[in-house]
Amino acid sequence: MYDIGIIGGGTAGMTAAVYGQRAGKTTLILESASFGGQIVSTHRIENYPGIASVSGSEFSTNLLEQAKNLGAEAVMEQVTGIRDEDGIKIIETAGKEYPCKTVIIASGVAQRHMGLEKEVKLTGSGVSYCATCDGAFFRGRDVAVIGGGNTALEDAEFLSNYCSKVYLVHRRDEFRGDSTVVDILKKKDNVEFVLSATVKDIVGETMVEGLILNNKKTGEDFEIKAAGVFVAIGQIPQNQIFSDYVKLDGAGFILAAEDCATSHPGVFAAGDCRTKEVRQLTTASADGAVAALAACRYLSRGQ
Repeated sequence: MYDIGIIGGGTAGMTAAVYGQRAGKTTLILESASFGGQIVSTHRIENYPGIASVSGSEFSTNLLEQAKNLGAEAVMEQVTGIRDEDGIKIIETAGKEYPCKTVIIASGVAQRHMGLEKEVKLTGSGVSYCATCDGAFFRGRDVAVIGGGNTALEDAEFLSNYCSKVYLVHRRDEFRGDSTVVDILKKKDNVEFVLSATVKDIVGETMVEGLILNNKKTGEDFEIKAAGVFVAIGQIPQNQIFSDYVKLDGAGFILAAEDCATSHPGVFAAGDCRTKEVRQLTTASADGAVAALAACRYLSRGQ
């Protein structure tokens, strides 16, 4: 029996384990892929307070070791569901069941990909899914943002402060995002809209050098030069298996406010998997701490 069962071994989940263990609780982290989550593939982290520069891999390894050294148990298993049984929460996996007094869901999100072969190969070498994380690395260079929603528009605005040129590539004639931001971008000399265009291929073998685009109206292919490609075509929450256990919003994110409490008593949500405005490494860490302390309060009240 564990005091706190944590589903997801990303930054939020591992931070929750650190705080849980330091509070004297027994914690379990269940991760299906790799401890650290999406941040593992980040070449350099330079926006985490107190750490000037660190690779995503090193950051994740250090956080996992910190949690384990405090006594947290870390297990590689795919969670298939959660159920209640005699007041206990049972985390189910393909081959085992883990009884817990409280549960923190930190399942994260998957970035929606364009589906190009080089997209995976060049992730961290010019392909990015986080302008706030990686934008400063492209200071003074030309980049492209792919997408037409609010995230893409905000990314383009953010990058325009660093980059010589920002191409905003969208497959439709009009943007789906906030028209106010569109108007701001129209006034920027270093932002160019590339509409009715889709990405056909990425140019470059070891680093991004440009994009091959297809004009949907004429059918013609054309190339733009860019050192970076920021993909902002959506995030996919990994919460489907919890939909009968906690309430989700229309996009599939777990409904939880800043206290990280879900609709199910004793179950908390931390990190990118929950409803929130900002999804960053620092906010994931903050959520992990908040969720763990909330779980500790729940336990102390004997609920």
